[in-house]
Amino acid sequence: MSIAETQENAEHKMLQSLEALKSQLARVRTGRPNPALLDVVHVDYHGSMLPLSQVASLSLLDARTIGVAPWEKGMGAKIEKAIRESDLGLNPSSQGDLIRVPMPSMTEERRKELTKVVKNEGETAKIAVRNLRRDANEAVKRLVKDKEASEDDERRAQDDVQKLTDRMILEIDRLVASKEQDILAV
Repeated sequence: MSIAETQENAEHKMLQSLEALKSQLARVRTGRPNPALLDVVHVDYHGSMLPLSQVASLSLLDARTIGVAPWEKGMGAKIEKAIRESDLGLNPSSQGDLIRVPMPSMTEERRKELTKVVKNEGETAKIAVRNLRRDANEAVKRLVKDKEASEDDERRAQDDVQKLTDRMILEIDRLVASKEQDILAV
């Protein structure tokens, strides 16, 4: 593996860490409802557990309510039970074929708690990026040790990987700050 391939691999994995952070942050509740919040809910569908999005369509009904429309008639009760039993603290109610999931308003204490969760997710992502930097630098050192690259190439590669790491960490900080603002907005 060459230095360029090592750097490309590190960048690809860092971008994957960034995407994982984005999906984790989408699940953290803000004051506004977001259908992605229900991504963690799984429903028993003929003996197998499927994500809610695979058995129903999710939509925003108004500023405080998510609508869940099951694709099959008999799934309403199972979906309602799955949402109620999830650890999201939601209380769905049926209206014919549509299940309404009202979002309770958040207390100041809960908002502060969620900002801590967001910061923790950000730290986890930063640790992953730093581990990838370390792995890339070790791979470059192995190339130098095996005489497949010069020491000058090693220094340049380490500088490039550090710049990439700094860019990713700035992006993580930006995502975390943006999500904190969303959470704290009343």
